[in-house]
Amino acid sequence: MKLVLAGGTVITKVGQGIEVLDADVTIEGGEVAAVGSGRREGAVIDCSGCLVIPGNVCAHTHLYSALARGMPYRLEPPENFLQILQRVWWRLDRALDEDSIRASALVGGMEALLSGTTMVVDHHASPRAIEGSLDLIADALQGLGVRSILAYEVSDRDGPERAAAGIAENRRFLERPGGRLARGMVGAHASFTLSDGTLAGCVEVARDAGTGVHIHVGEDQADQADSQARFGKRVVPRLVEAGALSDRSLAAHCVHLDADEVALLHDTGTVVAHNARSNMGNRVGRMASPVNGRATTLGTDGIGADMFAESRAAYWRGREDGWPADPAWALGMLQNGGVLLGRSFKGGFDMPGLHDWIGSINPGSLADVVVLDYQSPAPLRPGTFGGHWMFGLSSRHVRDVIVDGEIVVRDRRLTKADQDEIAAKASVEAARLWERMDAIPPHPFTPEGA
Repeated sequence: MKLVLAGGTVITKVGQGIEVLDADVTIEGGEVAAVGSGRREGAVIDCSGCLVIPGNVCAHTHLYSALARGMPYRLEPPENFLQILQRVWWRLDRALDEDSIRASALVGGMEALLSGTTMVVDHHASPRAIEGSLDLIADALQGLGVRSILAYEVSDRDGPERAAAGIAENRRFLERPGGRLARGMVGAHASFTLSDGTLAGCVEVARDAGTGVHIHVGEDQADQADSQARFGKRVVPRLVEAGALSDRSLAAHCVHLDADEVALLHDTGTVVAHNARSNMGNRVGRMASPVNGRATTLGTDGIGADMFAESRAAYWRGREDGWPADPAWALGMLQNGGVLLGRSFKGGFDMPGLHDWIGSINPGSLADVVVLDYQSPAPLRPGTFGGHWMFGLSSRHVRDVIVDGEIVVRDRRLTKADQDEIAAKASVEAARLWERMDAIPPHPFTPEGA
């Protein structure tokens, strides 16, 4: 079926190569068929007075955090990043079961769509409910109409049996018949919770599947201290030598890296996910600058999936550190989320001209599109769009969302699920999750050098 987004102002890309056109967008077969004027055949959505933009991508998140909002905390307050993991997140992930995994995915997916995010890249952990956990998430997201790249977070912190089970879950998910909206990577927590053997197991599965490793890199100084203590080298060289970083891989955070490590990331083509708000919240520091040019993108690390909010936070934090006033660099990072989308969903990693077809509204690009009800109070042109994004646009302007050519949000409501029912069921599961957490002590795992 053809779908026409009629009469809107089309933003072909939010970053480099942006064009601003008064045009119709014709969608057919999950792709953009045409951008311009002509006969309006098929279903027509009136977009007069609206902006039509490519869907946003959240390049690194943890959907299981969706039920932690407002969660009571009864332990001694954590004083550093490691204690945050031990006392909060490594307790929460051990409390997850199938029902709370599903509820988290539904809430996270719902909030992503309603905020104009059409794809999430999730890094999941549930040590007491590993097998089949990625299917639960994939099915929940696909039922809503969210595009996703999923991975199970392998770690040695819960013992060798669970590490092996995590590797097996990644392999099983990657070998299953794929749906239109879900793809896989191989998840690995971070260097400081991975033995050489476990890391090698992750790399083997990724190589066999033709995909990459999704891993936290240098999020906190503890990662570097452990790598130096155990292996006599810094984190990035260790991961590169193990084969874990390549142009198919995703490195989250990348805060505590030296110049040589940044160069290694650039040389390998690894995509980097900057998570500004999480870094601020955990007080781990911040990336000194985008570390990998066109391959540095934005994630939320589990703080929802609102990429309007995340990109603005990245911009303001960057400005505080002296980055350029022109928002183009922040919007460029947001646009780079399409690198992951394109590599996984449109022609693979070696597609010629990949950068011309991702995160865009052009004939042949994937039909992941957002309609914003935004009445511009000032001229909107390619050179002014960044100012509108940082100082005016937000997720409150999201009216309609199309993923893979299908309308999944219409007039600010989900079309494939009852969002009120999702929220109500999630509230019940959150209360149960919190109750289970009360019986779980802080995690004992401590890295070398801590």
